[in-house]
Amino acid sequence: MGRLEAIWIKRAHLGPMDSKTSARAIPGKGLEGCASNSRIRQVTLIEREVWDGLMKSVGGNVSPSGRRANLMVSGFPLLNSRNRLFRIGSVPFRIVGETKPCNAMEELHPGLQAAMYEQWGGGAFAQVLEEGEITVGDLIEWVAAE
Repeated sequence: MGRLEAIWIKRAHLGPMDSKTSARAIPGKGLEGCASNSRIRQVTLIEREVWDGLMKSVGGNVSPSGRRANLMVSGFPLLNSRNRLFRIGSVPFRIVGETKPCNAMEELHPGLQAAMYEQWGGGAFAQVLEEGEITVGDLIEWVAAE
């Protein structure tokens, strides 16, 4: 079982990442108020442990909000999790795929984009299955297909 460590919402496409303590997850959209949601890529996730390892491997000290993901999790491996169902608190999600790193990661720190291609280092993206509130500190767990 893992933990939700952080929530970030983008006010505008390519705009700043606003840190939140909670957010409303909405099926077909993602996180309420987030400008970068799409029907397929509704929520993006990164792992605290992977981010810390990436920073060590590239000799960086960049805030994880620079990844521009919506959610940071810990104790919850995302590697090869495509199509798996999980819950954050009581809200169910489905992993749709791996989030590939873009050129912005190279601008964030030299070598970061290449390093993120290894082992789902860029994280994953998911769809919201039911509306609900998620809060930093919520437990995260995989669930069996219903």
